Amino acid sequence: MNTRNSFHDHSDRFDRSHGDHDHDHGRAGHDQPGRRERRGPGGHGRGFGPGFGFGPGFGGFGPGFGGPGFGRGGGRARRGDVRAALLSLLAEKSSNGYGLIKAIAEKTNGSWRPSPGSVYPTLQQLVDEGLITAVGEGRGTEYQLTDAGGTYVREHADELAAAWEATPGASDSDREFVENIGKLMGVVQQFRGASEAQRAAASAKLDETRRALYLILAD
Repeated sequence: MNTRNSFHDHSDRFDRSHGDHDHDHGRAGHDQPGRRERRGPGGHGRGFGPGFGFGPGFGGFGPGFGGPGFGRGGGRARRGDVRAALLSLLAEKSSNGYGLIKAIAEKTNGSWRPSPGSVYPTLQQLVDEGLITAVGEGRGTEYQLTDAGGTYVREHADELAAAWEATPGASDSDREFVENIGKLMGVVQQFRGASEAQRAAASAKLDETRRALYLILAD
């Protein structure tokens, strides 16, 4: 058996074993309050439910796609980096939380997009430290540097600039790979409101793509 066929058989066995695993969990889910099995088009397997079953970091890929040099897994979104990035951006202009998240993504060409769960607590910490102030309430809250914050930014210019440096060990191909995965996930998100026929067609195409990726690894 050649390598390509061996890899193909391995992928099929992997799918069958995971399918049985999911089926067992689905039965168990009926016996546990508050848990419900996610099912795709036609009631088969995990489909495009809330979050589409990808979970944090797109689930199957793991946080940051599972290793140094791949997005958040490469250490780019450490708390200190988020803090420095926020101060750096607020030194340019005031902004709300969403605007800051968007600005970070734009400044890094989509390779780094910190979650609200890391941005908003960091903003509150900076408010508590007296480095920034919050103006307004709710979603309309804007953040701006205080005088103390301006002084801090000037005294720590090198530290803040380091927040935008490329992740150590991440090559251009690494970043391009992560960016393309993100683009794919963006398309998948659009299927929240798709018809069953559209979802079924998308599922078939994704399965075809998955098998093609296995074959690339087999070469």
